[in-house]
Amino acid sequence: MPIRDGSAYYVSRLEEPARSVVQDANGAWLATFTEGASTVTLTGPTRTFDEPTAGAPVITSVWVRLLPEPFAGRLPERWLSAALEDTSPDLLALAMQYIKRAPPRFDANGLQIAGDASYGPTQTDGKREEGSDFNDYLGIAWAYGERVDEPEPEQRGSLDCSGFIRMVLGYRAGFPLTLRPNGTALPRRSFEMLENAPGVIIIPNTRAQITDFSRLAPGDLVFFDASSDDGERIDHVGIFLGQDTAGGHRFVSSRKKIDGPTLGDYNGRSLLNGTGMYAKRFRAARRL
Repeated sequence: MPIRDGSAYYVSRLEEPARSVVQDANGAWLATFTEGASTVTLTGPTRTFDEPTAGAPVITSVWVRLLPEPFAGRLPERWLSAALEDTSPDLLALAMQYIKRAPPRFDANGLQIAGDASYGPTQTDGKREEGSDFNDYLGIAWAYGERVDEPEPEQRGSLDCSGFIRMVLGYRAGFPLTLRPNGTALPRRSFEMLENAPGVIIIPNTRAQITDFSRLAPGDLVFFDASSDDGERIDHVGIFLGQDTAGGHRFVSSRKKIDGPTLGDYNGRSLLNGTGMYAKRFRAARRL
């Protein structure tokens, strides 16, 4: 039975992971806060996430936003009330601003901060180059303390898989960023994000295909051992969007073959379940 918890909301405490589920007086779900995590799932207007190569769209009323600090067990009632009324782009909507044919978006200073992103420039062997971080896409220098990361001009407008995550959660949503893993900010590489980022590991890496998705929530980072040339190391990361209309557990990530962020099924279905390449190589999940 949910309790009032001294606020205007009704709260149920659940485990695995430890979390607070918030309902209104009629029992309707409003939000879920995970202890140790900054991402919060909330109810909101229904949206559709789709693109031409996707086998089925994701139609969802779940929104994902960032708390100013990790949830420690006490419901931030004022923040929640404001977040439930907020219709500005959430983390999932921000991710959609970089898929194919996404229109360019500019900040108040005229800098293009979103729009159809490439994965990276083409190399002499015809493959796409890795290494395009968010500031390469933007064409700006970024300071990490005393160290300054200068953009690579040839990578302007490009985001590799982890650069895409850092663009959406870091530059756009405000999650702390780092180049060197420190446990308090979002690092540069996918395996570092799983091992050293803040938040909560929802599904640990046992080096086997994951088939139980009961702990996943939209906004979770999902990790893959997608390449066979680096052993069993995690080498790809995406954002879980939720179930599509065909019952698939669909995610969005930036990939070489389609040249940029996608939730579609070109050259590998964007599904965590089934027999596709990414489903077979899905290894872990983290809630930031």
